Amino acid sequence: MKKTTSTAARTRRTHLALALAAAGIALAPAWVQAQTAYPTKPVRVVVPYAPGGATDVIGRVLAKHLSDALGQQFVVDNRAGAGGSVGAGQVAKSPADGYTLMLGAFTSHTISAALMPKTVPFDIDKSFAQISIVGTVPLVFVVNPGVPARDIKELVALARSQPGKLSFASAGNGSPQHLATEMFKRQTQVDVMHVPYKGSGPALSDLLGGQVNAMIDTVPAAQAQIKSGKLRALATTTTERVPSLPDTPTAVEAGLADFQVSSMFGLAAPAGTPPDIVKKLNLALKEILLKPEVQESMLAQGAIATYTTPNDAAKAISQEYAKWAKVIKDGNIQVE
Repeated sequence: MKKTTSTAARTRRTHLALALAAAGIALAPAWVQAQTAYPTKPVRVVVPYAPGGATDVIGRVLAKHLSDALGQQFVVDNRAGAGGSVGAGQVAKSPADGYTLMLGAFTSHTISAALMPKTVPFDIDKSFAQISIVGTVPLVFVVNPGVPARDIKELVALARSQPGKLSFASAGNGSPQHLATEMFKRQTQVDVMHVPYKGSGPALSDLLGGQVNAMIDTVPAAQAQIKSGKLRALATTTTERVPSLPDTPTAVEAGLADFQVSSMFGLAAPAGTPPDIVKKLNLALKEILLKPEVQESMLAQGAIATYTTPNDAAKAISQEYAKWAKVIKDGNIQVE
């Protein structure tokens, strides 16, 4: 009798195990497919800026190559507003299934998060699963040729001799150009006058006209004027010299310790996106960003193709946020 009971118990346990296994098999396919068969439908790539800008062009280049590599359409969806915050907020609230991604300018997103923590519709550290940094756009110190400064040391000396008089233009309050100027002020302990504009275009126009003295702007925006001799380049804000401006030293070479500022572009998904999807996208980007035609297309927008692992991307963005938060706090910078 004991043997019969034991046999029956084993039979019940076997049936239970089979039932659980069957339930597991029934539940597994959607999860497994989400990871291994992804993508099985078109993927939306949100670009949180208007069509035609550098971020949009880079997004379209990468979307095309991701479509080719992964066998589904990656479709760019422009969602402009609030300096990129509107589109970033929409992605942060989207389902974490890999079918909504964002190609963002993360320097701007980190600045917005540090400058307006109570109003931006995302948390820079918690709202996104970073896939890879895909490109960087270097900045460059430029002055009107009438300014008697041939290098950074002479610019610092000039600023110290005229406290509050040397004027630095920017693309607007809270822009990377503005905060780079604040970094310059903090590092060198000089007092210069910040003059915000509504974009790089009008700022450069007044710099060319001599209404302002200097600017720290993106290389793509300034390099044509530099090469024509209408602006003088003093230093780039990169770790290595910029290929298109090989005779211009880096800020570190010019004497500014650890002065590194670039506009950083990255591909991200909503937080909680399955790791295997993030990994699949990351590995596809690793190959795409090595293609000469992709690198050339990005260089045409002034961006240097860059690849990182998801962990390194997250670390870079966290460090970027900490850097700008300190600049904003030290400079008591507020949105007007």
